[in-house]
Amino acid sequence: MKRPCPPKRPSGFLMLEVVLALGIFGMVATAFAVALARTSDAAQLSQRRMQINRILDSALTATLSLPTLEEGTETAVLDEEIGGAQVEVDTVVIPLEDLVNQDGQSLQEMYRIVVTAHWFENGEWQEESADTWRYSRMYQP
Repeated sequence: MKRPCPPKRPSGFLMLEVVLALGIFGMVATAFAVALARTSDAAQLSQRRMQINRILDSALTATLSLPTLEEGTETAVLDEEIGGAQVEVDTVVIPLEDLVNQDGQSLQEMYRIVVTAHWFENGEWQEESADTWRYSRMYQP
């Protein structure tokens, strides 16, 4: 009595499945690496912006806390570096004239303080600024 042979499975599909799986894994791994690189760039940019904002806030607070304000410009080069370049901070105090409140009363001895940071990054000069107003005799008795 003859025994029937089991039906043969088509061969060669296992190799095709392995190659296909490796290709998909390669695409996923590449996409993950690109996503990590973009996340890293975004984190570095955010860190630099926070550092600049901290520098501007510090310079603005230092100028605001002066007992008397005088019109003029002051420039300082900081020891801190951003992206390998030193930061230069310009502080400008400008008197505000012809300023009135909602009741129509003239506001005298008001100043606008503008703090601007300059640094060299990515092949070009970068600039960020912050400003506020202050009454001249704010910290005087």
